[in-house]
Amino acid sequence: MVADSDIGQDSKAAGADRLIPDAPTRQVLVAPPLAPELPAASHEGLPFLTIVAIAVMAGLAHLTGAPLIVTIGLAAAALAGLAMHLRSRHDERRTAALLDATAARSRAEIETLADRMWEMQESEERFRGLIDALGDLVVHRDRDGHIVYANSVFASLVELDARDLAGKTLSELGIDVGIVPDAAFSDHECLSSTDVAIRTPNGPRWFSWIELSVRDKDTGAVSHRAIARDITARKRAESSLITARERAEYASQAKSRFLATVSHEIRTPMNGIMGMAKLLADTDLSPEQRTYVGAVSTSASALLALIEDLLDYSKIEAGRFEPEPQPTSLREIADNIIELLAAKAFAKNIGLGCHVEPDVPQMITADPGRVRQVLLNLIGNAVKFTDTGGVLLTVARARTETTDRICFTVADSGPGLREEDMERIFEEFEQSDGTSTRVHGGAGLGLAISKRLATAMGGAISVSSRLGEGSEFVLELPAVAATEPPPHRHNILADRRAVIVSKNAIEADAIARTIMAHGGIVEIAATPSQAAPFAAGCNVLLIDAALENSDGRLLKRLRDSGFADCEAVTLIAPTDRGMLGEFRASGYATFLARPVRGETLLRVLLTSHGSALAQPRPEPRGAPSVRKRDQGLSVLIAEDNDINAMLARATLLKAGHRVKIVGNGKAAVDAVTDAGLKFRFDVVLMDLHMPVMDGLDAIAAIRRHEESLAMPPIPIMVLSADSQEKTRHAVLAHGASGFVTKPLDPDALVQAVEGQVAA
Repeated sequence: MVADSDIGQDSKAAGADRLIPDAPTRQVLVAPPLAPELPAASHEGLPFLTIVAIAVMAGLAHLTGAPLIVTIGLAAAALAGLAMHLRSRHDERRTAALLDATAARSRAEIETLADRMWEMQESEERFRGLIDALGDLVVHRDRDGHIVYANSVFASLVELDARDLAGKTLSELGIDVGIVPDAAFSDHECLSSTDVAIRTPNGPRWFSWIELSVRDKDTGAVSHRAIARDITARKRAESSLITARERAEYASQAKSRFLATVSHEIRTPMNGIMGMAKLLADTDLSPEQRTYVGAVSTSASALLALIEDLLDYSKIEAGRFEPEPQPTSLREIADNIIELLAAKAFAKNIGLGCHVEPDVPQMITADPGRVRQVLLNLIGNAVKFTDTGGVLLTVARARTETTDRICFTVADSGPGLREEDMERIFEEFEQSDGTSTRVHGGAGLGLAISKRLATAMGGAISVSSRLGEGSEFVLELPAVAATEPPPHRHNILADRRAVIVSKNAIEADAIARTIMAHGGIVEIAATPSQAAPFAAGCNVLLIDAALENSDGRLLKRLRDSGFADCEAVTLIAPTDRGMLGEFRASGYATFLARPVRGETLLRVLLTSHGSALAQPRPEPRGAPSVRKRDQGLSVLIAEDNDINAMLARATLLKAGHRVKIVGNGKAAVDAVTDAGLKFRFDVVLMDLHMPVMDGLDAIAAIRRHEESLAMPPIPIMVLSADSQEKTRHAVLAHGASGFVTKPLDPDALVQAVEGQVAA
């Protein structure tokens, strides 16, 4: 056979320099004949010559006088020879025809094989061009790790000719791909995938290296085929991102440390300012001086609130905020917040009310500090932006087959919001009125922090509002581990028919909803004349003290208009409690302090009705014993800041207690040790951060001293500006008895100290 052996080599050379090579030039293959050409047949005259030969033989036989039988035998022999010759010539012709047909078929098969080989060469060159153009490394190795095939990309990387790579191993080329498993359950199974660094003259380059199994169909032997992609750029980008993230985290941590340090340093003088202002307010001051002191206290409180917002924002932004769930009383939180903000609301002459639905759980598991913080922000904003009307907090339960949630709804009659502002106000440093002429100040962090806190607790905050018609903010929290309310008291006020006389619609509505939720009937009137039609059947009158005169003329008018047999209860603001004697003298049976607590309202109505459900008020927690109240307590204060120590000392001395001050933890331990059991201190107030020995180490030393002498433990109260729950838990775990947050509130400090002894 004749074939052009240079076809494959020429085609490979052409494909090495281009993505898709031109098709190799096809050359026609001419197959040689399989047998030499037979000469043209020369036996056409054979029968004639044979007849002549027979005739000659017969003539010779006759001339010689041979018998007839001989003549016939000779003729028969001649005929037999003729037949054999003819048969031989026929077989030759047939063989020649078969050879010709076989040669034709062979030439066709050779032509077909040549076509297929050309197509395979073209496909192989195209495939190799595509593989090389992709830039991926391809290496095929036998089971022993010797290279069988490597593409030009791999050859270029290691700077060797592809033909010189055959038989080499990766380790010889300085490439470590780790241990590649030899076992494979199927063809082209992924054996390993890793990132590999390969050293090159231009520096290391990273590749994503994937090892595949290749199983021989005949022998079942497994070889390895590796495909690797250059990921150097990605690795560099990842390294840059990691570096940038580390720098950002370091900057964030530095910022957090800075804020924590600065906040602590700010809290210390703030503690002195607020505490001294409170002490100063308790002295004899002129009206003008009292106004100035009040301004100082208000400004200091605003500054402290801003510091708290900045700290919370930094914690949330750094991802360091974690809720601290614990059993939480929703009614207590709601009532406390309303009472806390009442002074601001009453100063603006707006109403502030709270209503808790009867089906709200007694307790849920939540972070009480954060729930209180969010509600303080929502209600505080409502009070700040409302100039007429009032603010109402409603606590309700929204329960379905799959969800159980608590909804705190804060509704106000303020200016309302534009639609475009309802999303913007939850962004950092944004306010509903962002102009330079805005009336209300603030950093614009409150709602942003509140929304993030709500989300962190598994809840959400939403708002609905119309410009000029007020706003409604809703805080939703999951009712986790809810403790169901006591048996429903729906009808405990069934025979009570009340009339509320008040111009404050918000507070009146809150009171009315509480009465109706427990089975009572209630009507609301803004003036005595409006109340007159409701006199029939009324047995309780609830009258806003702001409408009453000191001589009780309003109550007299109401009694004259048909309310003669009604028990009268006055709704009085804390600032008007000095008038209680006059109100009682005018005929009022009792009073309710505004804003009215729901449970207090029920107790007063049930008491006035003579119900056995009325219970006496418990003695306030922390009331000191008679002995301690008369003699005073011996208190040791460990505080390195002179102003804080002076404030605590002045507060406790004013409350009738004896005080000793030391400036560090070591001095506190020595003072307790030297006092012994006979002159021991009743309470120790311990600052956390002090020189020589800090507060926690001092507490531990005192507890060890007490254990060694079998002495009862002295109540130790920690003083700290860090109000986080984890800090509280940490100090309690070290043996502290309680925690007092700075800035010190004089009343809270006295209550905490006396409460420790009473407990």
